[in-house]
Amino acid sequence: MENFIVSARKYRPATFETVVGQHHITGTLKNAIKNNQLAQAFLFCGPRGVGKTTCARILAKTINCTNPTAEMEACGTCDNCLSFQNGHSFNVHELDAASNNSVDDIRSLIEQVRIPPQAGRYKIYIIDEVHMLSQSAFNAFLKTLEEPPSYAIFILATTEKHKILPTILSRCQIFDFNRIQVEDISNHLATIAQRENIAFESDGLHIIAQKADGGLRDALSMFDQIASYANKNITYKAVIDNLNILDYDYFFKLTSHLTAAEVSQTLLLFDEILNNGFDGNNFINGLATHFRNLLVGKDAATIKLLEVSENIKQKYLDQCRQTELSFLLTALNLANNCDLNYKNSKNQRLQVELALIKMCHIRSVVQLAQQPLSPSNTATDQDQDKKKTNVVAEQAESPKQKAESDQAAQTPESLSVPKAPASIPLENKLKEVPKTNPVSSANSISINIPKKNVGTLIPSLNDLERLANGEEESGPKKATGEAREPFTYDQLLEIWNKYIQILKSTDKINLFTILNNFAPKLISPVLIEISVESKTQEQFVVQESVELMNYLRNQLNNFAVDITFKLVERKIENRLYGNREKYDYLVNKNPKLDDLRKRFNLDINP
Repeated sequence: MENFIVSARKYRPATFETVVGQHHITGTLKNAIKNNQLAQAFLFCGPRGVGKTTCARILAKTINCTNPTAEMEACGTCDNCLSFQNGHSFNVHELDAASNNSVDDIRSLIEQVRIPPQAGRYKIYIIDEVHMLSQSAFNAFLKTLEEPPSYAIFILATTEKHKILPTILSRCQIFDFNRIQVEDISNHLATIAQRENIAFESDGLHIIAQKADGGLRDALSMFDQIASYANKNITYKAVIDNLNILDYDYFFKLTSHLTAAEVSQTLLLFDEILNNGFDGNNFINGLATHFRNLLVGKDAATIKLLEVSENIKQKYLDQCRQTELSFLLTALNLANNCDLNYKNSKNQRLQVELALIKMCHIRSVVQLAQQPLSPSNTATDQDQDKKKTNVVAEQAESPKQKAESDQAAQTPESLSVPKAPASIPLENKLKEVPKTNPVSSANSISINIPKKNVGTLIPSLNDLERLANGEEESGPKKATGEAREPFTYDQLLEIWNKYIQILKSTDKINLFTILNNFAPKLISPVLIEISVESKTQEQFVVQESVELMNYLRNQLNNFAVDITFKLVERKIENRLYGNREKYDYLVNKNPKLDDLRKRFNLDINP
């Protein structure tokens, strides 16, 4: 029986011309040989299986060839070429640094470098996986690499350039090998299949090329495997069955269910995929890739980014015409979020199903966002209509901001509350609204907030929904951002005491204690000074200042009110001697201390 040779070895390139997908490197090397400008050391780096060691061997053979062609290729017939091809060349030495990485191995190599070549012009040393050399081996190699004999050339190859010392990198010409394009791998596999009399489908070869992820050696290994599995008939179905790849048809069918809002059919198809042995994380990643391909198929300029066969490309182009851009962007975002949360989820299947259900409702949400809502309560009284119009006008966006918000609503990232209706005429009121910088987001509703009043004019979603339905405000009326009503210190003190009592009743004891230590001071008609005992207390009050400012401005009906801080030292006039006095003092600062004593049934020693 004839010994079988794997395709990766049998069809290993022997000339620069037969190297696949690295024309920028092979062209540079041929010009260097032609112009006699060979460097003393080369570093070939890049992913696995892209031709680094192959190019190193071709370069070693070519520079010692005694009869090169006009294109600077080795002739393959001279003594040097024949000895190299038979593995008997004394001028080419290969060293695997993964297993020969010690200082002694490098010293032995340096001793060999001193001996000039017996035949040929150069002695070439190919060191594969050079990043595996030890630190001391690298250091021992430095001097020889920098100043080698004129006949010595070093070719280093590695998949991890970042692990090599900068002093080594600076002594080499660096060539970065690219991942091989899917089309190049597919065409190369088709050529080999024809030579081996193997029947094939181009779709199947494209799947192998995509699965190889830019590595030709991996693609050739899968090619041999599937050729044996399918008895020399490489079909699309044989490839996806053998490599455990989700069929394109699953994603095309699933997208049709999603755009038609067929939740039950979507979940049943996902269940079928799981029953076929596919992982939920691989499925959601494949679905995201499918949406990405549909997205790039929308524009004629980006169709070239579809790295699929012509048959599959036509299917993508047909489906992308039937799918809205807003759906693709939102679905792609949902798939990405599902992928990020998948590993941390305790119920991973539910995580994917929830994302699919959201995708089914994307169209309805987009349509709801595009259609203005009609007011639920139509007022018959003219005065009431005018009052509601004024309320809505105070919260209305500027025309420019409204346009940007409408545009953001075309591609919602998730299910969100629709914006307030624009059906109420506001021409006169909108002219009075101050211009502010618009803030737009696909997830939220844009609100214009003056810098002075940040934290005081932020309505809740319930407020927006109430205004959208034309309902009146409930509860006490809040002051508007235009209010500037003067107030006295007594009024400030009364409202201040009410606020700290609210803090006490809501168990915000820390803030209550800080604000209760010193009375506020009114140092200008609108500037309130708060005394604190440390920077820590000041930072704590600043963190909680939004509610405080909201309360003061609304109760005083003056939105020019602001606060400042003063660092003071607390003085205790009476010295505390007895335990009871000390306890009473501590309880006054923190009332919860008395509750703690009662809970544990503790007594106070006299």
